[in-house]
Amino acid sequence: MGVKKYRNGFRLTIHKDALDEPLHWRRPRMIFVNSMSDLFHEKLSFAFIHRCFQLMEKANIHIYQVLTKRPERMLEYSRLYEKIADHIWMGATVESPVYKRRIDLLRKVDASTRFVSFEPLLGSLGELDLTEISWAIVGGESGPNHRPVDGEWIREIRDQCIEQNVSFFFKQWGGPTPRSGGRILDGRTWDEYPGSRTPFEPLLTSTTQ
Repeated sequence: MGVKKYRNGFRLTIHKDALDEPLHWRRPRMIFVNSMSDLFHEKLSFAFIHRCFQLMEKANIHIYQVLTKRPERMLEYSRLYEKIADHIWMGATVESPVYKRRIDLLRKVDASTRFVSFEPLLGSLGELDLTEISWAIVGGESGPNHRPVDGEWIREIRDQCIEQNVSFFFKQWGGPTPRSGGRILDGRTWDEYPGSRTPFEPLLTSTTQ
């Protein structure tokens, strides 16, 4: 990629020197934590994960989105430590029906805001129980080998979000590049966020790889 932090490819790499960066950002931001990784990777100790959360609690002018494919570890962490601070949003990825169980695990995490990322959406998910879920993000896959998303899969999730009073954000149709298909669904964009707090300008960061 030509980026120093990704010199080891997809091998787990810890960037301890980057941990305090949010303390120096004076303007509030929405931070997608580990956009290219997973804070709850099996090779990361809970001690190191807790250091990250302590930093997020200290730099509390920002909103943090913590997304994982390992909600069982997220739940274990939340049970070992105190309740997650309100400005830290906890989420799980659900891309196909086989992973719907992740929503049940996420629901047990002691956090004020829980969200599900249905991205890349790879099939119809059928009936969803979004109880105690604040936000749903939906997006198609992008890249040279992307698998196309069906609009009915997206509408199925959107309609259930409306029925269950869950904020709905449609990110992209996907294609060869993230912007290939745009992000218009049924004649409009869907940019809902959880709660009444106005989202800040998004910033994607990675503290570990």
